[in-house]
Amino acid sequence: MFLSISRFAVANDLDGAVRDAFIARPHLVDTAPGFIRMEVANPCADEKEFWLLTWWRDAASFDAWHHSHSYRESHRGIPKGLKLAKGRTEMLRLDVVAA
Repeated sequence: MFLSISRFAVANDLDGAVRDAFIARPHLVDTAPGFIRMEVANPCADEKEFWLLTWWRDAASFDAWHHSHSYRESHRGIPKGLKLAKGRTEMLRLDVVAA
């Protein structure tokens, strides 16, 4: 299994709109080959920071999704004017050892 973690922090006051966009997301990833599940979380100490966790059968499935038209389409709900905090974006790629 493969896990992708995207971490970012909102630099302006759109964290509520980002949260709403994730709740109303179009679920396009749900039918991507190799997709297992997705979760979005906020650290308790910082509601402007978001962690997007997606589990996949393998890294190749994630990479195929990440370069697909559906991936770009799934980001259409990003709030207009969103600004991310510099130095607070990161993407981690992990092979899951045990679940």
